[in-house]
Amino acid sequence: MSADFADRTDFDNANRGLIAELDPARVEASDGRVVYDAAGFAAATTGDCPDTVNPSLWRQAQLTAIHGLFEVTDGIYQIRGYDLSNMTLVEGDTGVIVIDPLVSAECASAGLGLYREHRGDRPVTAVIYTHSHIDHFGGVLGVVDADTSVPIVAPEHFLEHAVSENVYAGNAMLRRGMYHTGVVLPVGATGTLGAGLGPSTSTGTVGLLAPTVDITHTGQVETIDGVRIVFQVTPGTEAPSEMNFFFPDRRALCMAENATHNLHNLLTLRGAEVRDARNWSRYLAEAVEMFGYDSDVAFASHHWPTWGTENLIGYLTQQRDLYAYLHDQTLRQMNRGFVGTEIAEDFPMPPALDAAWHTHGYYGSVSHNVKAIYQRYLGWYDGNPAHLWQHPPEATAARYVRAIGGIDAVVARAQEFANEGDLRFAAELSSHAVFAEPDHAGAKALLAETLTRLGYGSECATWRNNYLVGASEVDGPPHPAEVSAAGMATALTITQIFDSLAIRIDGPRAWDVTASIRWHFTDSSEVYRMELSNGVLVHYPTRRSDPADLVVTLTKAQLLGLLAGVGTGGIDTDGDESTISRIVGLTDEPDNAFRIVLP
Repeated sequence: MSADFADRTDFDNANRGLIAELDPARVEASDGRVVYDAAGFAAATTGDCPDTVNPSLWRQAQLTAIHGLFEVTDGIYQIRGYDLSNMTLVEGDTGVIVIDPLVSAECASAGLGLYREHRGDRPVTAVIYTHSHIDHFGGVLGVVDADTSVPIVAPEHFLEHAVSENVYAGNAMLRRGMYHTGVVLPVGATGTLGAGLGPSTSTGTVGLLAPTVDITHTGQVETIDGVRIVFQVTPGTEAPSEMNFFFPDRRALCMAENATHNLHNLLTLRGAEVRDARNWSRYLAEAVEMFGYDSDVAFASHHWPTWGTENLIGYLTQQRDLYAYLHDQTLRQMNRGFVGTEIAEDFPMPPALDAAWHTHGYYGSVSHNVKAIYQRYLGWYDGNPAHLWQHPPEATAARYVRAIGGIDAVVARAQEFANEGDLRFAAELSSHAVFAEPDHAGAKALLAETLTRLGYGSECATWRNNYLVGASEVDGPPHPAEVSAAGMATALTITQIFDSLAIRIDGPRAWDVTASIRWHFTDSSEVYRMELSNGVLVHYPTRRSDPADLVVTLTKAQLLGLLAGVGTGGIDTDGDESTISRIVGLTDEPDNAFRIVLP
């Protein structure tokens, strides 16, 4: 790693334009529960780098711990350091446009309050979601009311992708997200130092309002509260639905999450769709071509801005080259017959990129991004038939233990590798030992120790968090997901609501059960048919009136109440009302604390 620790440019930029900080620098829920503690991160990253932290990550953690209300340029301000993401505020003719209202309502409300304290009590005249990840829309109800009439602007297909990620696979992602963000760890030198992308994720109230204005094509111009905005759609980059945009009258460029001060993820450790590194690079090139030479400042949904036309073009160009290099060199090696793990093991970066701090893997990493590119093109199977039908973890572990000569022998061999400094293989062997005999004290102790040491050495914050949360759960209880997507329910379409029910049907229990419901929605005039057949809950809009076990007439709000167990009061039904309970009775409740490092 050749980046220069004496270069303080990032610290200058991260502090530039500071107007004020929250005092106290923590955000509480209405019940007094602390949902975000910026002061804790600032205090934890003071002073010299301790032995338990990678020096490069320590530097990044110090930068992301800087918090407050900042002026970006005339009429554009940012709230930074009060959640994982930034909230940007753009002053218009009559009020203020809010871009990306953080993860939770409590943090968004506190940030808006800090802005108003210093810039006046301006009403919110629009909300813009840059993309479909929860840290860019979850706090919307902290800046506008649920029945707001202000425009909600988002890239096309935003709602589809926000729901598929945060609702359909939401429980699994949120549970894995506890490892990814490290929110369950103490903040400090032996715990979490944030996620590299920002300090941490808040644990407040999450909501979602559906967009009312879609951005469908690059070059689309919208004037919002007197502010001209030129949009660039960038689907399949950092999110399936994402956009950059330019403020021509203020020479300011918003890069959403497509260019931040780190190497980003092509596949997050919490899980997501694999992103397209090739198109990511091309959209960065397009942004430079369309907007870069007319911009004085580039800012994003995380980290600090870059000022000066030459500086921001250089920064965006290096980010462009970063993703293109990862893509092209991975493909080159794939076509020479190497598999993902082999390519990732020896992947030197160009010296000029390695010398730039913003290309370092604090959130993503070269290692898991290379494997993601391999997965995108060739999938999970590496082509070796010996790997086509491998045993699942517990069965594999039992066979390793048997082959090596018993549990004690496995632990002894793992300890030898740990003593030699091969922590990677020591973790693999001790994990096999734990999966074979979960109560073996020596195996658990060695696994926890090895994971901890791996965490302390990681430059990537999310690797550190994964290792340390894993170590904490070896001999402790699993940490349930603390952020719920339930607040998003009102924004879901009828199809998405029914999808959320369908994916919870226990197929084997439902094999021999049949049922049918025709749903009439009075607030939208939609009619849906639902059928339980062969363990599948099928649903679709219909114009037919085929016989059904039950006909239900209601509103979408009443449907949400019905599925939440409120009952059928005020709802018109015709037929066998037990049909609903029969279907709901065949659903599973997701486990928000499933085990990961233990079988």
